[in-house]
Amino acid sequence: EFYSKAQKYWSEVPATVNGMLGGLGYISAIDVQGSKNFIREIKVPGKRWALDCGAGIGRVSRNLLMPLFTKVDLVEQDPTFAEKARELCAGDEARCNNFGQVYNVGLQEFVAEHKYELIWSQWVLGHLTDPDLLAFFRRMRFALEPDAYFCIKENVSQTKAAVKDEEDSSVTRPLEIYERILKEAGFRIVRKVRQQNFPKGLFPVYMIACKSNTKT
Repeated sequence: EFYSKAQKYWSEVPATVNGMLGGLGYISAIDVQGSKNFIREIKVPGKRWALDCGAGIGRVSRNLLMPLFTKVDLVEQDPTFAEKARELCAGDEARCNNFGQVYNVGLQEFVAEHKYELIWSQWVLGHLTDPDLLAFFRRMRFALEPDAYFCIKENVSQTKAAVKDEEDSSVTRPLEIYERILKEAGFRIVRKVRQQNFPKGLFPVYMIACKSNTKT
């Protein structure tokens, strides 16, 4: 029910930037710039292949990942969003060759077919249960090239417990829970930064870059 409720909620959301950002489409440029700065700081080991998890209509792929990587794959379970992502990303002549494959499944079911230099997951992990989140993190660890990065960008709660949203069937977890589950999945956290210049009154948003902890 947790997953079916979320699927129904998103099926009724417009396939637009404003829809993806809950009516806050105007923050998109600030968001992308913060992510660009973050990727620049971590120094990704190659620019061949990236993966966008929970890609929506391809906003992050088009504006952040495709200018940086030769090929970008997307994971998006909503068929309307996936189709819009194809239109927005592959329809851009300058970048259409960068557009890879769209995997039309939920992250709880997604298994990577390739290895990537960067896996980026943004504003989607609240739709996974804790056991599925751990399993997803573990699968992503095995989908990384040597020395590559898995990055998450998420709202975090300022309470000690996750905050539930019944409307879209999601949870906003404290930063500590993400850190604990990442470590349990075999990652070591390399960098952690709070997104700046977002409007007041929103949840804090953090970017976390991880590498596989080969000692585990």
